[in-house]
Amino acid sequence: MNTQRIILAGGSGFLGQALARHFLQLGWEVVVLSRHPQMQRVAREVAWDAESVGEWSRELEGAAAVVNLTGRTVDCRYTATNRRLILESRVNSTQAIGQAIAQCAQPPGVWLNSSSATIYRHTFGPSWDESGADFTPTPAVKDAFSVEVIHAWE
Repeated sequence: MNTQRIILAGGSGFLGQALARHFLQLGWEVVVLSRHPQMQRVAREVAWDAESVGEWSRELEGAAAVVNLTGRTVDCRYTATNRRLILESRVNSTQAIGQAIAQCAQPPGVWLNSSSATIYRHTFGPSWDESGADFTPTPAVKDAFSVEVIHAWE
């Protein structure tokens, strides 16, 4: 029986390490794509720059799943530099993974990309989804940066 393989891009954080432990307990091979692979974690790590297709893309061949958790933390001051890093880290990593998957002879079975719920207004009314949401920021929101990130990212 072949071991299932999952690729966790940006999997060195809290959520990624929890997923890595979970899939390792299930007997899966877990590969974490990391900008800092020298740090020892629970799974095999492969270096990537989170911006371009490189040697790391070989790991995607025949993988059961790719999960992209990459992104600069939003738990920071929204300075111009941090805004740029928040946006670029999400958009660039997603584009790189998409390009790498497109080049695979045997692409992964599924690709899951992290996202955000900040695009939806806070409401006590009916639930919203992509088909009927009003993506304008609520009047109380002075800064629509998070909404702009989601539009560029997704």
